[in-house]
Amino acid sequence: MSEVIKVGMADVKTCISPDVITTLGLGSCVGIALRDPVTKIGGLAHVMLPDSTQIRNNSNLYKFADTGIVELVREMEALGAVRSRMVAKIAGGAQMFAFQNKGDLVRIGERNVEASKSKLKELNIPLLAEDTGDKFGRTVIFNPETGDFLIKAVGRDERTI
Repeated sequence: MSEVIKVGMADVKTCISPDVITTLGLGSCVGIALRDPVTKIGGLAHVMLPDSTQIRNNSNLYKFADTGIVELVREMEALGAVRSRMVAKIAGGAQMFAFQNKGDLVRIGERNVEASKSKLKELNIPLLAEDTGDKFGRTVIFNPETGDFLIKAVGRDERTI
């Protein structure tokens, strides 16, 4: 029987199939699911902010897209995954509140998505699919066996990417 591993906010978890990984409440946060299709090793990061260089004295590397994705890759490699085979899917990055001002502070979801894509590109990890933006929160379940990334949202049909 497989285990369902829960990822908290500003957290990273890894697993090996048949286990699956889930995170709840992706609003402006982004969930980055990585998978090595050969070893069936997977991981999920729940990042809150795009850029660690903008915050001083913060030791939680998982909180940021730029450092959280790097840590996720490192932890997967420690389990035996190979970065050159890794592929990614992302979800979240919603604009949860309506504001007149379109400044960076209120565009946090969009900026999280941009930073996640940028870091994946820098690491040469292909982004296979995404379910990002809009104005609703998401809960996700990632299966490293199949690569399925199940997206659940209140009042919407479940979607697998």
